[in-house]
Amino acid sequence: MKAVAVFPVKREVRVIDAPEPRLQSPTQVKVRTLETGVCGTDKDIVSFSYGTPPPGSDFLILGHECLGEVVEVGSAVKGLQVGDLVVPRVRRPCPHATCPACRGGHPDFCITGDYTERGIKEAHGFCSERFVEDVAYVHRVPRELREVAVLTEPLTIAEKGLREWERIQERLPWRPAPGRAVVLGAGPVGQLAVLTLLRRGFATTVYSHSSKPNPKAEAAEAAGAPYLSTKDVSPDELVRSVGEPDLIYEATGVVKAAFDALKTLANNGVFIFTGVPSDQQPLSLAGEEFLKQVVLRNQVLLGTVNAAATDFDAALEDLARFRARWPGGLERLITSRHPPEDFLDVVTGKAGKGIKQVITFS
Repeated sequence: MKAVAVFPVKREVRVIDAPEPRLQSPTQVKVRTLETGVCGTDKDIVSFSYGTPPPGSDFLILGHECLGEVVEVGSAVKGLQVGDLVVPRVRRPCPHATCPACRGGHPDFCITGDYTERGIKEAHGFCSERFVEDVAYVHRVPRELREVAVLTEPLTIAEKGLREWERIQERLPWRPAPGRAVVLGAGPVGQLAVLTLLRRGFATTVYSHSSKPNPKAEAAEAAGAPYLSTKDVSPDELVRSVGEPDLIYEATGVVKAAFDALKTLANNGVFIFTGVPSDQQPLSLAGEEFLKQVVLRNQVLLGTVNAAATDFDAALEDLARFRARWPGGLERLITSRHPPEDFLDVVTGKAGKGIKQVITFS
């Protein structure tokens, strides 16, 4: 079957003819891949910053954002049948009995680091014509979400972040209502966070690098989130314009932009980091001012990675809500679709820029 693979030792990325996987247990399903999303993680992997093949393999099949259709089910599979649409989760638990996170069904909080991630770390991904997965790690997708369900996995990042925000703010002696939020970055993860925050009642502003007009600004403002550029508006001017944010959701991986924005965070505010820097980004930080701000203003800095099963369920529910509230809004986030042969050009930007690029298997 056709698959897109990276060869770290050879430093190659190409379409290969891979063996078609077969069911190995009665609880597995075989899935025909319909679409895989391309993101910054894929860009880092094809730049050989990270990405680890499975043990014994010299290549890693890419792709961790996926929508597929079930074509075969094991004899013990319940709740899924041939023809169902599904999205798979990415991370698989570590094998250690001493890891309470993985043994409790939350490998997104793994304490050993020995988890695997499909398409990223020691497990082949989904950018192939077919893949096999245990039914425990796939989620059924309503047929009406066919055109946008490839956005599920990047949406789970916001779902988990907001779930953690709710738990953190239980620290306050009153139940805080959604206040002001600022989203740093207007890529797919940022755009989906905007919709998630707006749905929860936050007055949300996007604070990103590029000046208007641009498609990312248009998408955010069409949903009702003002867009401000870091080129045109300083952090102090941001506060004067929209007020101090109670929540800052960082989706850039740009260190200086994140810490510049941190200065604007309100009392009792929460800063959520989701971006992973892919290169060296030296930072000069006034440590005494940083600590004074965080301590005296009761602020919380939260890092979040991956997502749990409950976040995938929430993402699918929210995709349906978003389509009802913002008709066409999700579709406009998907800039274009490409064949797998274009993967390298897509991930490196040679196939054109936009918000979200998708690889389609016909």
